[in-house]
Amino acid sequence: MVAIAGLGMGLWHGVYKPLPTGVSVAMPSRPTPQIRFLADETYLDESGERQVEQRILDRMFDHIARAERLVVADLFLFNHFAGDPDGDDMRPLSRELTQVLIERKRERPDLRVILITDPINTFYGSFRLPQIERLREAGIDVVVSDLKPLRDSNPAWSGLWRLCCAWLGNNADGGWLPNPVGDEPVTLRGLLALPNFKANHRKTLVADTPAGWVGVVTSANPHDASSAHSNIALEFHGPAVLDLLETERAVAAFSAPQLDWPQRPQLPPAPASPDAASLQIITEAAIRDTLLDALARTGPGDEIVLAMFYLSHREVIEALLAAHARGARVRALLDPNHDAFGREKNGIPNRPVAAELVAQGIDVRWCQTTGEQCHDKLLLIRRADGRAELIAGSANFTRRNLDDLNLETNLRVLTAVGDPLVIDVERWFERRWVNAGDRVYSLDYATWADRGRFKAWLYRVMEASGLSTF
Repeated sequence: MVAIAGLGMGLWHGVYKPLPTGVSVAMPSRPTPQIRFLADETYLDESGERQVEQRILDRMFDHIARAERLVVADLFLFNHFAGDPDGDDMRPLSRELTQVLIERKRERPDLRVILITDPINTFYGSFRLPQIERLREAGIDVVVSDLKPLRDSNPAWSGLWRLCCAWLGNNADGGWLPNPVGDEPVTLRGLLALPNFKANHRKTLVADTPAGWVGVVTSANPHDASSAHSNIALEFHGPAVLDLLETERAVAAFSAPQLDWPQRPQLPPAPASPDAASLQIITEAAIRDTLLDALARTGPGDEIVLAMFYLSHREVIEALLAAHARGARVRALLDPNHDAFGREKNGIPNRPVAAELVAQGIDVRWCQTTGEQCHDKLLLIRRADGRAELIAGSANFTRRNLDDLNLETNLRVLTAVGDPLVIDVERWFERRWVNAGDRVYSLDYATWADRGRFKAWLYRVMEASGLSTF
């Protein structure tokens, strides 16, 4: 009976349960004349030494330091766990973000600051994170996302979890078990929550600055052990920023219903211009639907470039293969899935997926990584008719990220191929594809080629069942 009840709970919460209001949305397309591409790059120099060039978090810190009335940030990993604190892969990003938020709040006591983050940062309530405690003491609202209203990505475990443990409280001062991601001891309930494998995986920022409202959607986390990762971001201004703010209001509404959310500001519409890019905020499964529609409209003469940390969603893989079969040129720059914060991984899912792509004639290269991750999440389509479509943000192309399980935020940009934004993205991709300037960004496919059938079927089972972390 317990197994049947658990199965029923798993099916309801994993497949059929209605989503919270405001989740899985495609906001209106907005004319947005100013969109900026940012990237954190990691490479090997001529002497074989790793070099790290970071821009994204520094740019976000600058926006916070100039904010006047409101800052809303939704950031997945915000902690100091994992990695080697004495190594060259660590920059104290979580401490830096904490400090810049507190300093700006002191300078502007009337500034409203709301930070939304994921419960992994307290290991699901197992302890108190010093960074969060400092922010709250400074009068900053910290919302720890409530993941229970979301659908379950691992129903084999989550059905039983909801029966046995989800309704139990936790004790932030009661940890006594080893922590799999850090040094702080954790509770049994925290460990039992981990296999649900669900998250608020968004990385966004909204701030009003002297230059106007600014929004940032990125793949980067203010996480010390992620300091050396490569990442991408898009920065933009205008009415679309308020759409981004509205998607964050939805998360706060079911995570902290008592929170007094700021009223939506009024902004004039962006001036119409035939040359302006069109920008759209898309979240959760709306990212998948937008992506599949974009790929379905590709054909001869079109070019598709993909830079991705995890690629495993079957519909997306099949759409890439179909685009290639129709005559589009497809190139994929993938993380080899070898490194994970000091642990060695087995290459799943990217290596078996890459073997499938290469077998059909798609060009694949691997990011050159030395302990860090190639954490980019971006797809650009350069169409033969002179138009371009860019989809980028927090979402990996996996079932968990695209099928209404995690919380995710991406941007969709429609513009001309000659737009400076498109040119910047193309130069960034080509520089890494060809290892320009005596820098080693990427490796030939043969370096990490893995054509074994076992991993190919294993990743498919893991993807379909939810018994995975990707």
